[in-house]
Order: sequence, then C-alpha cells, then structure tokens
Amino acid sequence: MREYRTTRDIVGPLLLIEKVVDVTYGELVELEYPDGTRSLGNVLEIDGDVALVQAFEGTRGSNPKDTKATFLGRSLELGVSRDILGRVFDGLGRPADGGPEIIPDERRSIYGAPINPVARDFPDDFIQTGVSAIDGLNPLVRGQKLPIFSGSGLPHNELAAQIARQSAVLARSGAADQAGEKLEGEFAVVFAAMGITFEDADFFTNEFRTTAAIERTVLFLNLADDPAVERIATPRMALTAAEYLAYTCDMHVLVILTDMTYYCEALREVSAARKEVPGRRGYPGYLYTDLATIYERAGRVKGRAGSITQVPILSMPDDDKTHPIPDLTGYITEGQIILDRNLHRRGVYPPIAVLPSLSRLKQKGIGPGKTREDHADVSNQLFGAYASGIQAKELAVILGEAALSDTDKAFVAFADAFEDQFIRQGTHEERSVAETLALGWKLVAQLPRTELKRIRDEYVAKYMSSEAGD
Repeated sequence: MREYRTTRDIVGPLLLIEKVVDVTYGELVELEYPDGTRSLGNVLEIDGDVALVQAFEGTRGSNPKDTKATFLGRSLELGVSRDILGRVFDGLGRPADGGPEIIPDERRSIYGAPINPVARDFPDDFIQTGVSAIDGLNPLVRGQKLPIFSGSGLPHNELAAQIARQSAVLARSGAADQAGEKLEGEFAVVFAAMGITFEDADFFTNEFRTTAAIERTVLFLNLADDPAVERIATPRMALTAAEYLAYTCDMHVLVILTDMTYYCEALREVSAARKEVPGRRGYPGYLYTDLATIYERAGRVKGRAGSITQVPILSMPDDDKTHPIPDLTGYITEGQIILDRNLHRRGVYPPIAVLPSLSRLKQKGIGPGKTREDHADVSNQLFGAYASGIQAKELAVILGEAALSDTDKAFVAFADAFEDQFIRQGTHEERSVAETLALGWKLVAQLPRTELKRIRDEYVAKYMSSEAGD
C-alpha cells in the first residue's frame, strides 16, 4: 500500500489524485484530512496515472495538498456470517444497534459477481405476503423482482414493514385444493432503507423488534443526514448479505429496498459533481445500467436451494409513472404494484391500485400444488368484475345512476365491497392465501351467476357454496 500526497483538486465529495501506480477501478481508499480525521472512499475513474476518488463521508473543505490518500488494494467489502441475522447496520455495514462487531466467516466485495444467465433457474414458487391485494391478484414469486410504485405521503413504509414481517415461502402441497404450510426456519429478510428520517428509522427498528421478526431480519439503515455517497453503497451492502444467506446458507431471502428514489437522487448528485453530461431530467445517462446492477442480483441459481427475491420501493415524483426512475425500473423488473392516492384519501389501507398493477410471473407461482387450483380463475374473475364496476361508476357520473342496468348496479356494489373487504386490511392483519381465496369467493357470490364467465363451472360447483358461506 502506498500513501499519496498528490491530491490536485477537491470538488464536493470528489478528489483528483495524481501520480498513482497500480490502482484499479472500485478500489477502496483511506483518506486522512489535515485535521486528523479519516474516512473511506473508492476509485470512480482512472486516466493514466490520475485517479478520481469518491469520499463516502464528504471532504470537509480540506486543503488538497495536506490530504493523504492510501489505496488499500481491495474494493469495499462486507463481513458476513449467520450472525448478521437480527442485527442493525448503517449504510456502510457498520453495527448501528450498539452490538459488537460481526466476526465474519468471510469478507465479500459489495459489487458481487453476475449470475451466469445459463445458471439461472425460473421463478415458480409462491411467496405468501399475507396481503390479499398482492397474494390474490398479483402474487410475488420466489426469485422475482416486483417493485412497489408509491408517492410522497403514501404508506409505503407501513406496507414494506408488513410485507417484511409476514412473508413466507409455502411448501409444495400434494393436494390440488389445499395450499402448503409455511417453510419455517428457511426464510430471511434483508431490509435496506435509504435516505430515511430518524423517525422512519425508529419505526422500522421498533416494528421488527416488537413483533420478534428481527430474529430473521438484517437491517441496513441509511439516514437522510448521512452522506449521499454512502447511499449508493447501501443497497449493494444489503444484496451482498442476501447473497451470502441465499447461496451459502441455503435460505430463501426477501430483499426490500426503500426508497430507490433517494438512491437515484444520490446518483444524480455524484454525477453532477463529476460534471458528467446529464440524461433525462438531470439523471446520469447510465441510470438504467446502474439500476440493473442492483435489480439483476435477484433470482435463483440451478443446483442451489436458496434464492433472492426483491421488492424495491420507490416514490414517484409528482405521482408520474413516466418519470425516469419508475420508467426504467419497469423495464428491468417483472411487473409493479402501484399505490393509489385516491384509495388512500378514502382511508383504504393498503391503497393498492389493482387495475394498473401487474405481476408478470404470477401464473408461474400459483395453481395446484403451489397455492390452489382455483386461484387463477378467482383472480381473473375478481379483476374483471372490479374493472366492470369501475367502468359502471364512471358511466354513472356521466349519465346518472338511473341509466345503469341491474347488472351494472351489481358490478358497482361489487367494486365497493371489493375495496372495503378485499383490498382493505389492517397493518398487522395477516391473511393466508386460503383466507384470501375464501374472501374472493364470498365477493364473487354477490354477482349474478351468468356473469361468472372467468371461473370454470367445476370450480363454481366445488367452492362457491363452501367458501362463500363461511
């Protein structure tokens, strides 16, 4: 390791260091400022014997000629072992819960290694979140990337905590009309929060501790007053921990990343400091590529029992789905769950907008042996009937309720009941997939039998009376 005192310029969190030898991209750098304080950084760019270094904790307006830089010959790493379960870390993987340092089994680069596409296994196992609007209509499948598109002021933090507390992989069932039991002891949650307030950090920590979910959870918390550069490392820290638990410890890992908007804002801030040519709305042109390096670390690997499932959460600026962050996220991931402001105003929690939401892999994760044989048909019927109810409501606004037919009025009543009974549930209310399907049958029983066009007759005969009558 060499110590350099050849810093030529300091701009914001960036240092330009000259006359460097054998320095590599992404290499970790220890910086010592004139006042004796130390911080870490990493190499962003190399041009000949000049290196551009990004400081994780700011540069404190230091004098370039009095700043020392030591290149450590390795990238930013996270020490991992099974002891990380139940612990809370900051955005750079340092203990933030007052507990001792982790004694690692190994140290891993936070940038990971890409999964060989040939080695990827197709996602096809149902993950039960306990939230009916997700499990019933747009299910989460093991190995999938399913983001939640939210907005400022919407309860995405509460929904994220609820999903983290309640989620579990279901074992395969030998019976077509029964869902399997939860796989205990094989499921872990890695929760990374970026740019959150102290209040939100306390909320997440207390939420997991009071429900004992902390025992199977690893938390990485990056606060709003932490350096923006640290925010860029936080999701990669979380995914490094997830990869260890999934592919070394053979666990099914759910990774929840909130809020990806703050991550992208940090990326834009660093890009502006580097004087890069901006892309759409000031975000760097490589935003798509950078997001892909995070999202594509989810999946299953052939021959490995473990898996990584991702639920990134992002707040859309001005509720705009065409904004670069949700737009590019939608290209990479397999669907999206969208939160609706109108439902939130009416007091419906979780305010999930069913119609624009989508899970592209849902057909692979439901059905006989995974959930239940009638799941797909009930889901399609609920979706179609709710769409008809919304359409009838819009017609009533234009023409008046008197213009509606009896069938239209039945769909309007169904839509109201669907929002009030199926979508609405408590923040600590966990519904099994069997309870969700029973509630679905209870709702479709309110429709005229002639309108049940998306459910097979044998399922109507088998489940209608028993489920709807419970």
